[in-house]
Amino acid sequence: MEQGYVKPIGTIHVQGGNVFIELEEAYREGLEGLAGFSHINVFWWFSEFDNEEARKVLSGHQPYKQSPEVMGVFATRSPLRPNPIALTPVSVLEINYQKGIIRIPYIDANDGTPVLDIKPYTPSLDRVENPKVPSWCDHWPKSVEGSGNFNWEDEFNF
Repeated sequence: MEQGYVKPIGTIHVQGGNVFIELEEAYREGLEGLAGFSHINVFWWFSEFDNEEARKVLSGHQPYKQSPEVMGVFATRSPLRPNPIALTPVSVLEINYQKGIIRIPYIDANDGTPVLDIKPYTPSLDRVENPKVPSWCDHWPKSVEGSGNFNWEDEFNF
């Protein structure tokens, strides 16, 4: 299989209460038609964990307080993975097409994080009506909106 390459299209900026995605000028045309979507899926790079050692980690010791003692990386949202790609659905607050800026309320990434891609959130493709999760995490919020008020610190062992 021929391998491709991934080139960032922009950067996440987290500056106090101001959170936004800034697209490189070459990609700003890709924002056309995004108006009207309340949410987008942001694919970003766990750049701080992009090293050979982190890419070799395939399991870890109980990352969540109620989870099994050992969990494989594909059962977690850990940044330690073969390809440090992350996905976060976010609300769109405002789009400045000329400057390539998408203002968002929050994202679980650090300032300066590379953005790989953006896709509109569409319920027909992105929403699952009745998802099932293991019992150790079935008390977690059922939506992104609910997650904002959830005490996640009580869930993690890191």
